[in-house]
Amino acid sequence: MRKTDIDLIFRIAAIGIVVAVLNQVLIRSGREEQATMTTLAGIIVVLTMMIPEIRDLFDTVKEVFGL
Repeated sequence: MRKTDIDLIFRIAAIGIVVAVLNQVLIRSGREEQATMTTLAGIIVVLTMMIPEIRDLFDTVKEVFGL
């Protein structure tokens, strides 16, 4: 596993922790809509971070199958 892979895993985990904490705080304060938006924002951030990895995966699959 490359160092950048480990860094990515830790960044994603950190985002997950922050989103989970914010989500609970917002829900407990009666702000469910903001909690939902926070969760969606976290998902979007993580997916944006994963785009280069997904692109690399598809490139590898194309290379393996000669596509």
